[in-house]
Amino acid sequence: MALELVDSHCHLTWNSFDPDRPEVIARAVAAGVTRLVTIGTDLASSRQCVALAHAYPGVYAAAGVHPNDLGEQKPGFLAELAELAADPRVVAIGEIGLDYYWERVPHPIQQAAFEAQLALAARLGKPVIIHDREAHADVMSTLRAWIHADATRQSPLAARRFWGVLHSFSGDLAQAQEALTWPFLLSFAGPVTFKNARALHTLVTQLPLDRLLFETDAPFLTPHPWRGQRNEPARVTLVAEAVSRLLGRPLADVAAQTTATACEFFAWSSP
Repeated sequence: MALELVDSHCHLTWNSFDPDRPEVIARAVAAGVTRLVTIGTDLASSRQCVALAHAYPGVYAAAGVHPNDLGEQKPGFLAELAELAADPRVVAIGEIGLDYYWERVPHPIQQAAFEAQLALAARLGKPVIIHDREAHADVMSTLRAWIHADATRQSPLAARRFWGVLHSFSGDLAQAQEALTWPFLLSFAGPVTFKNARALHTLVTQLPLDRLLFETDAPFLTPHPWRGQRNEPARVTLVAEAVSRLLGRPLADVAAQTTATACEFFAWSSP
């Protein structure tokens, strides 16, 4: 039986895919990556993600405004995002969160937009895809407050087993363990294939397989042995193979479990 995998996070709207986007999607399908979630980072890319999701059966969209792109959004962007996110091909709100690495947007503006988009997700009953770069403490504090808020518990999102995923997880074991006490998943990408990523390798072996997702973050985070080249969704198979080796478990079992988890997270009917 052929492997079936999900790329839970890629950016198919990125301009590096303009020359060959249909071929990129076809290569993913041929590699057994039967579902791809293309992620918005602002209103324009979110609209493009929705269009792609309607054009390709195996492609789904997430809509959201990335913290680094908030400065380019017009006031009142949340109303347009809410309308866009209500589309049935939009399976999550994201990517949203905090980024203290680039310092492109003041922290209070990032925080306000993060909280507003979390509230939108709760209102729509759709899970969140979280970006966290050099902002672990504030991301965790914000999510902790959101998860435990009465309004969120009473929202349509409360009917779901999983409310969110920490995308391309880069935290430590303590952060991972707290996230696993919540209705959250952890996602891993190309860095888990890097030979010198020993701390990440150790972390993966300490986590339950049924709480993991795989992603490429394409065109970024290209896995070994393709580092330095444009990444694409077909290469999520390399992430799965690396985790399979780390866990000492058959690739077929790892693929089946993470695909089943992705189907539950994104509310797809079956693997």
